[in-house]
Amino acid sequence: MSDDKDNLYAVADFCLIPIGTGDSSVAEYIAECQTVLQKSGLTFKVSIYGHLEFSPLTSGFGKMHGYGTNLEGPWDDVCKAIHDCHAAVHQLGAPRIATDIRIGTRTDREVVTGEGNDRKVRRVEEILASKNEELH
Repeated sequence: MSDDKDNLYAVADFCLIPIGTGDSSVAEYIAECQTVLQKSGLTFKVSIYGHLEFSPLTSGFGKMHGYGTNLEGPWDDVCKAIHDCHAAVHQLGAPRIATDIRIGTRTDREVVTGEGNDRKVRRVEEILASKNEELH
């Protein structure tokens, strides 16, 4: 259990939407945001009709994901990375950006760096597998 409330480990989901670009495609902007996230050193999953996943722990890419970006790490670093994505997308010429953000934290147990979101997914998969076994 973490007692350091000033250094919360955050698991965030955000969807950055460039507005007023004159183009229906956002791929260029998402690619720029991915570049920002890679430089941040945080664990993240970026998606646009699928996704690219980057983890400084594995230096690899993987799995499919819906629209949006999962990002995790220390609270301040996560918020800075989202800020830096905004700044980079504005630099590409997007006059407006709308972003939806959800952030989860927990203090009841330690979260292994880079595994906050994956652990949640694995736990749900374990429950579903158990229920599936009970049905067969």
